Amino acid sequence: MDIKLSKTGEKLDPELFNAIARNAAQKVASGGDRVNKATQLRKFYDEIVLWDNKVLLRPEKFDEYLPFIRMLNAKVAYAEGRKLVDHNFVNLLNNGLKQVVCAETLHTFKLFMEAFMGFYKQERPN
Repeated sequence: MDIKLSKTGEKLDPELFNAIARNAAQKVASGGDRVNKATQLRKFYDEIVLWDNKVLLRPEKFDEYLPFIRMLNAKVAYAEGRKLVDHNFVNLLNNGLKQVVCAETLHTFKLFMEAFMGFYKQERPN
């Protein structure tokens, strides 16, 4: 899944929080009933929000927080191994997390995941 978070000074794709987030949600929702439960995906979103809030409060600590933010890749791999999420969701998180290089890209990724979660709930209401 290709999402592109813009870096400082670059314009955001106008469709990042709309069509791109919707397409990502549709792809992840197509994984079947046994994986990608909204509650499981919400846990990852909540952790992204937690890190975004920490960085907003202490932006000078971003570099110190980054290894722990990127540790979400290990957590989502573990969840995939337990069949709680599928490879589509793993790819989505991996793609976004590798682009998190500063407080601004973390915040953009958090907003993307917020839009993704809204569209996902529409695709898989229960």
